[in-house]
Amino acid sequence: MEVLKAQYNDLKDILELQKLCYHESGLRYNDFNIPPLMQTISEIKNDFDTNTFLKISDNSKIIASIRAYEKKGTCYIGRVIVHPEYQNQGLGKAIMQNIEWHHNKAKRFELFTGFRDKKNLYFYKKIGYEQFKTELISTSISIVYLEKYNLNP
Repeated sequence: MEVLKAQYNDLKDILELQKLCYHESGLRYNDFNIPPLMQTISEIKNDFDTNTFLKISDNSKIIASIRAYEKKGTCYIGRVIVHPEYQNQGLGKAIMQNIEWHHNKAKRFELFTGFRDKKNLYFYKKIGYEQFKTELISTSISIVYLEKYNLNP
């Protein structure tokens, strides 16, 4: 399975996968009003205009996706998703490496995840990201920001 640049007509499938993947976060935080679960098709289409979208497919079914944009030397990575049935097979690492390659001129990479998302925190640290900030966004949810500096900008 190879990492490819997503096309505009992939957005509906990516949004469906995103909602499937973030359902677990909704359960974990007892909050189904988080942005990835609330995003609409028109909002993801707007994101497509300003972000690099990548995908991994298995028999034409999108099973992983990621998006990112660059601003002032930082590549902001978001919505790293892998279908639950395909997790722990190296797809997350592959898609992360590819988004970093697509934004190889960035001085640093930044992303965030919820403080209870232990699997995500472990994964990001394993591939070189370090926590640099935590932000309380509600009485029960904190966001952990991680960064990685590009050694070859």
